[in-house]
Amino acid sequence: MEYSPPPLFKQGPSALARLIFFVVLALALLISDARFKTLEIVRGVLGAGLYPLQRAALVPRDLVVGAADMAVSSATLRGENDQLRAKNLQLSLQAGQAAELAAENGRLRSLLQLSQRLTTQSTPAEIQYDTADPFTQRVVIGSGAQQGVQNGSPVVNQDGVVGQVTRVFPMQSEVTLLTDKDLAVSVQVVRTGLRSVIYGTPKGDALDLRFVPISADLLVGDELVTSGLDGVYPPGLPVAKVVRVDKQADTAFAHVVCVPVANVRGARQLLVLHYQNNIPPRPAEPEPASAVKDTKGKKGAKSTDKGADKGAADKAGATEKPADKSTSKSADKAAADKQAASKPAEKQTAKPAEKPADQAAAAKKAAEEKATARRVEERAREREAAQRAAAAASAAKQEGAQ
Repeated sequence: MEYSPPPLFKQGPSALARLIFFVVLALALLISDARFKTLEIVRGVLGAGLYPLQRAALVPRDLVVGAADMAVSSATLRGENDQLRAKNLQLSLQAGQAAELAAENGRLRSLLQLSQRLTTQSTPAEIQYDTADPFTQRVVIGSGAQQGVQNGSPVVNQDGVVGQVTRVFPMQSEVTLLTDKDLAVSVQVVRTGLRSVIYGTPKGDALDLRFVPISADLLVGDELVTSGLDGVYPPGLPVAKVVRVDKQADTAFAHVVCVPVANVRGARQLLVLHYQNNIPPRPAEPEPASAVKDTKGKKGAKSTDKGADKGAADKAGATEKPADKSTSKSADKAAADKQAASKPAEKQTAKPAEKPADQAAAAKKAAEEKATARRVEERAREREAAQRAAAAASAAKQEGAQ
């Protein structure tokens, strides 16, 4: 007897046939949608119909995330509100002190009849790119001679000094940053008023405060501002802060390391100051002492060439006058002896009728007297030369002491 299912439970096509049918249908739908975009409308209708179900499924997650964000935001806002309130109070106190100091400054200036400091004009600029040299700390800004930028103008941002303009082009300018090893700024310690010069370092990550004696009152955390004595930067601009002070007994100056107040490498927008220095020029320096000595030496040489021993005696002073007198006396004595020695010879020449023995004795005596006079004259000359050398040495010593 053949078994067969009842008609109610009669099965359709086989499972393999249905699998093949649905696979072919899926491939056809994929190809038609990829080629001809036939299912865009169907996809849009299904997405619009299923959106409420999606939102309903996401409601628990949105509630949890919203509650957490509300708690965090409330705490953050409360902390920021407290900080802003404290900062507002501090700024209010500083504003009151600034107003009081400005009024006091105005009264003092009117009392001392001092001129008011003019407000420094500035030109905004933006950094365009760094220079190609990796061993220098320089950038190029987008303002040049057309915008009134001049060579040597200071460059600052909202925090303090950034650098100085070192080269000007028509539409651009080159700025040497504060950390460059070739840039020097005249600074002053706010707490003590100590003045010095700050330089960049070869690495470009710090600043070196030089020429500070080891006995100077300098502490870590002291603020440095521009002193205005160099005529380049206006006084009072923030420059750096001291981070390390090394004092060694075997050196005359302390090693002071500072960091710039402004973000030198991170700054993007800058201000170029048009600072006009009203300080009068330096007075003319006197002629160096070496030039004066050279002039005196030339004059002394000319007087020596002309035989002006009197000038050398005047330079030597009153202590050399007795030596000159003894020299002149010895020279006069030698001349008198020479004349005395020549007189017997003249007498002997005038008396040719004397005896031969007497003539020989007289000639011998005259020769001895001449030799004696010659020796005396040579000694006088030697003494005179020695006195002249002593006078010249004394004059040179006095000039060196002066």
